[in-house]
Amino acid sequence: MASYKQNCMYCDSLIDSDSRFCPKCGSNSPFVLRCPFCLREISKGDLRCAGCGGFLKLQCPQCGKETFAGERCEICQASFMVPCSNKRCGEMIFFQNSHCLACGKANPNISKKGLRR
Repeated sequence: MASYKQNCMYCDSLIDSDSRFCPKCGSNSPFVLRCPFCLREISKGDLRCAGCGGFLKLQCPQCGKETFAGERCEICQASFMVPCSNKRCGEMIFFQNSHCLACGKANPNISKKGLRR
């Protein structure tokens, strides 16, 4: 069966259009932008997610500049993704998420109030 290839929006590599991950850069969503809090499809100009209401502009913890809440900082390219603390899960989650979206384990880097320590 023929497989069409499409460019990853993060690294521009040609990958199969049915890929869930980019094998070159590791992106979890190589073809569309997704809300880091609920994984709903979003657009670059959105200020808040229509699904969960999460703010899509944030201050990068690396460079301190305001950026869009994607997988990486638009300015310094630092990754916003951290591994789930559940060793059996291993999913990469957004650093501000209080829980892993795959297994539900709490993110130990977030306090009970939802703020980073």
